[in-house]
Amino acid sequence: MNATSKIISMLFVAGWLGLVAMPMEARSEAIASELKAAAEIDRAREYFTNLPLINQDGETVQFFDDVLKDKVVVVNFIFTNCDGACPLMTHKLTLVRDRMEGQIGDTVEFVSLSIDPERDTPAAMKEFARSHHADHDGWTFLTGKPENLDYIIKRLGQYSDDVEAHSTMMLAGNVNAAHWIKIQPYEQPPAITEKLQGLLRDNEI
Repeated sequence: MNATSKIISMLFVAGWLGLVAMPMEARSEAIASELKAAAEIDRAREYFTNLPLINQDGETVQFFDDVLKDKVVVVNFIFTNCDGACPLMTHKLTLVRDRMEGQIGDTVEFVSLSIDPERDTPAAMKEFARSHHADHDGWTFLTGKPENLDYIIKRLGQYSDDVEAHSTMMLAGNVNAAHWIKIQPYEQPPAITEKLQGLLRDNEI
């Protein structure tokens, strides 16, 4: 390889790393920023866990890497035999989805976690989603081993020993920005939509 080829090869590698035009100080800051982001992702993964769960299509997913990472999410807590709050909260989210047409499944994900996984089979979750107009891209219903769901829901601060007395509060977060908020049961779709738009704006900072 002649001298010119060596220089071109070196520049290609440097460009691939995104560092070719940076002075040494800026290059160091960029590397430090990448390392910090990686560390924050690792901490988030450790906190939320990558415990396996099963979605409404029977697919096994890892909770942080497959469900939360790189997303703005809304998380609610349901059981499929519920005939009161769960259908109402699900309906409320369908109204939010309608207000955010084109964003759900692209920039925002809805996540419904079972609080009764012993009865909430993937098929039951699928039927609940279908019957409440929520079986579509961008909305994941999750069940799985009771010990995995219990652990995750405790991490989210919404665990209850009594399924019938579970919290109807929802959580929303920009996972990469580590910005989480609570959505109270009484909040209406316009206010929820505005909160989600605010979380999306974190990506512009």
